[in-house]
Amino acid sequence: MEYFAQQLINGVTLGSIYGLIAIGYTMVYGIVGMINFAHGDIFMVGAFLALIVYLALAALGVAFAPLALLIVLVVAMALTALYGWTVERIAYRPLRGSFRLAPLISAIGMAIFLQNYVQVAQGARVKPLPPVVRGYFWQSEGGDGFVVNISNVQVIIVLTTIVSMIAFWLIVTRTSFGRAQRACEQDSKMAALLGVDVDRTISLTFVMGAALASVAGLMYLLYYGVADFYIGFVAGVKAFTAAVLGGIGSLPGAMLGGLLIGLIETLWSAYFSVEYKDVAAFSILVIVLIFLPSGLLGRPEVEKV
Repeated sequence: MEYFAQQLINGVTLGSIYGLIAIGYTMVYGIVGMINFAHGDIFMVGAFLALIVYLALAALGVAFAPLALLIVLVVAMALTALYGWTVERIAYRPLRGSFRLAPLISAIGMAIFLQNYVQVAQGARVKPLPPVVRGYFWQSEGGDGFVVNISNVQVIIVLTTIVSMIAFWLIVTRTSFGRAQRACEQDSKMAALLGVDVDRTISLTFVMGAALASVAGLMYLLYYGVADFYIGFVAGVKAFTAAVLGGIGSLPGAMLGGLLIGLIETLWSAYFSVEYKDVAAFSILVIVLIFLPSGLLGRPEVEKV
């Protein structure tokens, strides 16, 4: 039981990171109706920006970890949000009235560009981060001698995920900007006729998704201590799977899907062959979509004629 409890803790931590990335996918899909396949690489850019800012602060002598992490978080969110805005202006806005496949191809091209851009700018080698948050929040030794650990990093990741989820949910449900988002989701043409600035709403949605991806990038960096130019593809595919599993277009569904993907991967790796953990995650996705085509918390689309 102690071993199982440890894997649950690890799975929730990993799933929290996937959930943060998946929210960006589901927000953009809810407004534009398109999948932003460059979002995973925005997450990767956010991780690299967080690493660069932290190393710059360390070089300047900022040694107090909470202050350094707060500065890193704010700066990384701002800079990554700028990347998200740029992706929307270059890859989506010019093609918004085109056929549905064109923005998809453009987003894939932007993802490839970001991968190669970071590879050229930062090099192809893995970039390590020295341990920033050390120690354990809680430890317990079982009867068989196995020690269950909850590290301070895991607590920070889960709490940050909860706070971010609540903040974005409040923005979407309780603010005028959130009402504009929901109006554009239902009918962008009618929303424009009623005075909603559709272009601004879509751009800010991309900005919000990119800022949240940078939070996930920092959490990934703290948890694994490394970053490379390829992490965006792997994490992006997993987060997209999480968004579809939970119900694309649903914020709680994206977080639920992320937690499920993280738990499936971790538990499968712990009890079965680690080489097939991705097969297990995608198999669960297929099974769920067979019986629930809209995902776990998704709403079926009703097209009115």
